[in-house]
Amino acid sequence: MARQTGRSDLPAAPNPASPQDIRNVVLVGPGGAGKTALFEALVAARVPAQRLSTNGHVRTSTLTAASFDSNGTTLNLLDTPGYPDFVGELRAGLRAADAAIFVVSGADEIDRPVSLLWRECAAVGMPRAVVVTHLDQPRADFGTTVETCQRTFGDARATHWPVLEGGELTSVVGLITGSDDDLSTDEHQDARHALIESVIEESEDATLLDRYLEGESIEPAAILEDLRTAIIRGTFFPILPVSPMTGAGVDELLSLIEQAFPDPTVHPLPAITSPAGAAITDVRCDPEAPLVAEVVRTTTDAYVGRLSLVRVFSGTLSVDDTVHVSGHMGDFVGREVSGHPSHDDDERVGPLAAPFLDSHRPRGEAIAGDLVLVSKLTRAETSDTLSSLDRRAVVAPWILPEPQLPVAIRAVTKSDEDKLASALQRLVAEDVTVRMEHASETDQVVLWTMGQAHVDDLISQLSERYGVSVQAEPYRTALRETFIRKVAVQGRHVKQSGGHGQYAVCQIEIEPLPRGSGFEFVDKVVGGSVPRQFIPSVEKGARAQLEKGLLTGHPVVDVRVTLVDGKAHSVDSSDVAFQTAAALALKEAANETTVALLEPIDKVDITIADEYLGAVMADLRGRRGQVVGTEPAEESGWTVVHAEVPASELSRYAIDLRSVSHGTGSFVREPVRHDLIPPDKAKELLKA
Repeated sequence: MARQTGRSDLPAAPNPASPQDIRNVVLVGPGGAGKTALFEALVAARVPAQRLSTNGHVRTSTLTAASFDSNGTTLNLLDTPGYPDFVGELRAGLRAADAAIFVVSGADEIDRPVSLLWRECAAVGMPRAVVVTHLDQPRADFGTTVETCQRTFGDARATHWPVLEGGELTSVVGLITGSDDDLSTDEHQDARHALIESVIEESEDATLLDRYLEGESIEPAAILEDLRTAIIRGTFFPILPVSPMTGAGVDELLSLIEQAFPDPTVHPLPAITSPAGAAITDVRCDPEAPLVAEVVRTTTDAYVGRLSLVRVFSGTLSVDDTVHVSGHMGDFVGREVSGHPSHDDDERVGPLAAPFLDSHRPRGEAIAGDLVLVSKLTRAETSDTLSSLDRRAVVAPWILPEPQLPVAIRAVTKSDEDKLASALQRLVAEDVTVRMEHASETDQVVLWTMGQAHVDDLISQLSERYGVSVQAEPYRTALRETFIRKVAVQGRHVKQSGGHGQYAVCQIEIEPLPRGSGFEFVDKVVGGSVPRQFIPSVEKGARAQLEKGLLTGHPVVDVRVTLVDGKAHSVDSSDVAFQTAAALALKEAANETTVALLEPIDKVDITIADEYLGAVMADLRGRRGQVVGTEPAEESGWTVVHAEVPASELSRYAIDLRSVSHGTGSFVREPVRHDLIPPDKAKELLKA
């Protein structure tokens, strides 16, 4: 969505008169299915100045938008990444759109990961159509793909049938609008009858059903009207064959979008509240209503600075308006979100533009239902709400999975280090699927990400957009030390070097406590051998040394330190002397026979398809994990595995689980406790 110069050949930005003139459509599907090629073909079919790419398509990692006129309808078309690491861009596209085109390859199977993408659409109630590509490949078979779609997606029926010549898709035939000559085979007629029955049934048109069952000929216009109703209900899914390369099916798909896809007035709005949390129920897709809009994506352009892609749900957004900006993501996820603190600000709206790939065209306003680029919204981040000053609102943000792949990074040079903090702040603000952590115990800057492709993309952005070179390094978990047996020692700090000296002797006992107990200090001094004013000094010195660690530099936990005796000098004893004596006593007590290492243990809940359950359980055993239970998931054919696993064994689990489960598994984790590291691993760490 960056500015590209030299595009005076583009038509002016579309300017819809009403929400009914708008279609917001997102392309969804697995990587390699041909989404980007289809996106370009749809744009080129309506914008003559736009040409198709001839160099092939690489994997996309960002949401791409194009707004253009399509036979009097403003079509806001969105292309989403197909790779699971970029689910944030996918869900932003789903939030911005009112309908989805699900792109599948006619030469490939519809596997579990594809089904998961379909579930993403179903979870938000998104009306969908299915486009079948790659029908020119040897293994492709449209009829078989239609049958697979029906088994996998539900009531999915072909509305058009491919015409292949010499193995190439040259045209398509409409099963509703085609002539008898075009639909001459039994396969065509069977598909046509199945389509009409499904459309009438899903649209719940009893009158038309009676006419059809009585054998009456049904005019195509009536069926097309019921088709629109069935699609809007989200229970019927038309299937079309399309070749982006030859253009076959492109016009038919655009006609379906224009005539049968829902406009913004019929798509349900997300939940909307006041900043205080009170529900606002009278929001409607009306240009005359109070403004409610949402930032669905934020990026930075080299020419104009910050660019916000905004979906207007209600009202009209105009240049130079002053709007209220609300960001309360943490209220919805139950915790503060890195890079997205809760805030309420007023801000003046900068220039507006219609997005068009890597160009944009100026606009004066955007009405309810439309998508628009807004420049220089400095206080608005991704998922923030823009609303009227006299009725402030908060749109419930879309829910995203927690990033589970940690990567530690460090700047390559001092110059990179100076720029890294601000660059990371921008990245985290723009990308709601990345979380930044400053791990003070391990002295690492850690990015929590969605997967390796996400990591590579973030490092590339740091280099290309912000000129910051970083290197990834192994992520280190924060360990703990603890005592494993009772020890009695003496700490003696005696120095004399002219003037007042330093004198303190303390005898202490150290013993382990149950896990999670923390630190206890007990005073058992009798007879005043340690003056009362110095007993807090002993505790302070012990606490400070335990925090620094004894053998490996990790904090010591779950111990009781008991002061049993000591000695003081009337002149040379001091607070500092007794702090030092306590620290020396703890160091004297620590060795490989008295102190052990603890590692963090995480509770892990893994949702997995049943066919991969055995592989996941075996993998957990290899990670020193303990399975504590399993239960059926809400969806049939899936299981939730509850386990406890050392955190160090989970640093690459987001990648490994995807491999073990063929892309279907997901997990969440939370720390529960620290536990003893096995002796062999502890020896390795102590040697290091």
